Amino acid sequence: MDPSPNYIEKCRQIVDTVEQQTEQIQQTADWFAETILAGRMVHLFGSGHSRIMVEEMWPRYGSFPGFNPLVELSLTYHNAVVGTNGQRQAMFLENVSGLADQILRNFDLRPQDSALVISNSGTNMVPIEVAQGLKKAGMPVVAIVGRQHSEASPSKHPDGLKLTQVVDLVLDNGAPPGDAMVTVDQLETPVSPGSTVGGAILVNAIKAEVADRLTKAGSPPKVLTASCLVGSERATDLFQSAYDEHAHRLSKLFSSLGQGKC
Repeated sequence: MDPSPNYIEKCRQIVDTVEQQTEQIQQTADWFAETILAGRMVHLFGSGHSRIMVEEMWPRYGSFPGFNPLVELSLTYHNAVVGTNGQRQAMFLENVSGLADQILRNFDLRPQDSALVISNSGTNMVPIEVAQGLKKAGMPVVAIVGRQHSEASPSKHPDGLKLTQVVDLVLDNGAPPGDAMVTVDQLETPVSPGSTVGGAILVNAIKAEVADRLTKAGSPPKVLTASCLVGSERATDLFQSAYDEHAHRLSKLFSSLGQGKC
């Protein structure tokens, strides 16, 4: 098979893998909708290229408030590649123990919250410790991993833990070990990863289920919507009201921060 049809066929297999996880998607949506209906936020974390799934969830067209993107530039800024802010530093920091605690210390986390942690390998230190910190706060935590890739990869955690072992529910993005899915003749290693495809399908399936639950509960979400669908005035109103709601929800994560601590 030629390379591009081969990649497309592998993506169809990823869709099949996601479709087989309907029950897990529904459970995830139950938790996330409960959080948003309670006036709290769903925390989203991804380091490296997993940042893509965080931004796919919120904020973009077809998304709505209730999600708190935890995106650290030191772990996700890829543009420079080398030199200052380069990939070597980001990959190093991704396995520095204690960084997760410093990230989460910025927020007043509550059991009413919930969380989604994305890591294709599920083996790096910071995503694992972020999940542990969120779990310690009492909330349900969901992971998106490449299950085959994670099982084939050694943990970088000193206790040998993987992300799949410290969360309440695991979703599989369907990518193969190594992520890249296409073998090219006379090229030593495969190309064209699939984890982003599976991850994007998962987060948008969850988003749709959450929107359905919020609407049925009498609290339809303020969805960021293009002007070509609703007109420029309505689109502007939706954007502004959604951003305002995000700010109000976010303020609750700071209101009691540090109280009772020296």
